[in-house]
Amino acid sequence: MMDLVIRDAEVVDGTGDLSYRADVGIEGGRITTVVKEAAAAGCLRPVARRVLDAEGLALAPGFIDMHAHSDLALLRDPDHSAKAAQGVTLEVVGQDGLSYAPVDDRTLAEVRRAITGWNGYGDDIDFDWRSVGEYLDRLDRGIAVNAAYLVPQGTVRMLAVGWEDRAATPQELDRMRQLVAEGMAQGAVGMSSGLTYTPGMYAKDAELTELCRVVAEYGGYYCPHHRSYGAGALAAYEEMVALTREAGCPLHLAHATMNFGVNKGKAPDLLALLDKALAQGADISLDTYPYTPGSTTLVAMLPSWASEGGPDAILERLADEDTAERIRHHMEVVGADGCHGVPIEWDTIEISGVNDPALAPYVGRTVRQSADRRGEAPWVTARRLLLDDRLGSTILQHVGHEENVQAIMRHPVHTGGSDGILRGDKPHPRAYGTFPHYLGRYVRELGVLSLEECVAHLTGRPAARLRLPDRGLVREGYRGDLVLFDPATVAAGSTFEEPRTLPTGIPHVLIDGRFVIEDGRRTDVLAGRAVRRTPR
Repeated sequence: MMDLVIRDAEVVDGTGDLSYRADVGIEGGRITTVVKEAAAAGCLRPVARRVLDAEGLALAPGFIDMHAHSDLALLRDPDHSAKAAQGVTLEVVGQDGLSYAPVDDRTLAEVRRAITGWNGYGDDIDFDWRSVGEYLDRLDRGIAVNAAYLVPQGTVRMLAVGWEDRAATPQELDRMRQLVAEGMAQGAVGMSSGLTYTPGMYAKDAELTELCRVVAEYGGYYCPHHRSYGAGALAAYEEMVALTREAGCPLHLAHATMNFGVNKGKAPDLLALLDKALAQGADISLDTYPYTPGSTTLVAMLPSWASEGGPDAILERLADEDTAERIRHHMEVVGADGCHGVPIEWDTIEISGVNDPALAPYVGRTVRQSADRRGEAPWVTARRLLLDDRLGSTILQHVGHEENVQAIMRHPVHTGGSDGILRGDKPHPRAYGTFPHYLGRYVRELGVLSLEECVAHLTGRPAARLRLPDRGLVREGYRGDLVLFDPATVAAGSTFEEPRTLPTGIPHVLIDGRFVIEDGRRTDVLAGRAVRRTPR
């Protein structure tokens, strides 16, 4: 007798093939039987200690968030309904080249300050790890959903080189190779970069290529936030394709968008570039979120020269009148590399969160709106926020184009990623709504993707990129990571006005056959664990 039978479900199995009606049995955390059309065929139906009637519901593999920023949230928040309620059963963290392992005491303090806008400073976290393996062991104590980890190249450079804008010495490059190799050997699935974030952006292509060679040796992939999503976007994509082909390393493009006015309607150019590389044998995939605005930190908009030396050096430059004026000119006139080479438009920069509660009136308004209310120039407002909030302010950046979003999500190598920052009073709704938004808006309402195609983008395809042999499909022997949803009602509850509202139409989510969400409510189950790279 099995633990659970999900009866009469419409199985959308993650392959992209047409759905089918079936009974699905689970025992010991794995799918043990899939009986198609059991009732109609008069088959002997599987029996179990519990039977769940799934009439009217679709049964899919658990969704895989290929780009998540839950590195500390998984430890801080046992509930983690932001992702669990969406049907997410696996998140990939360590993104954009900045995370919390591998570190030493110095770099841990530095990285905590550098990405406080993403994850908070972490005063409520016991940082009892330093290596990648120790971080994964910490996750294994029990978390809401599963998590895989990317070695963050910016953190690695912080350890070996520091915050200087220069080439690594041969000894420093050897140290970085060693750190990446250790992280991969300890279970990381690949390496990430944030090439508009310091200090990772100071690495030249030759340095990145050498690190990618190490990643490839361990069977991982490279996941870059590349050097521009704006004025130099196509060249930046082409750079990553060429670099990884030289290194012999699979490439997964993070939040692959074409943003800002210069790229309106240019998604076909990106897709043509990728199609050409794929036809030549390149191994490429990408992820996107189904929204037009982006989200990051306000300090990320600064030119890279203003960020050299780390957070303290940034604050010193902002406090100096002459240097602050140089920063303003670079951002507003020249186009800072932190803002993707495009002169910043302050009416597109909405403050979504602050660390200092006294600055809450800025949240939900663009920098220009707050500046107009104060009767001052937008840069004066932005500079004050950066200084008073100690670089902790997060933003929404309203620079995307719907036609580009839809074109890219149709591509055969596309996968889903939330890029969800969970901090702030008004975070981007993608943090709470990405996966039901795909299913509700882009499948049911707009028909951009069929249900079967969309589920494959969110399950089977990312599992293949992660080289997970027993996840991402509804198939006998696979793990019981499953989501049941109503195709007629599933929808994101989160909006830009109410971003923390949970989705509707997702009554059940299971990890290893255990209910994480049951009848639409979060259980107390902590079935998530670290998912380590599968050895070759």
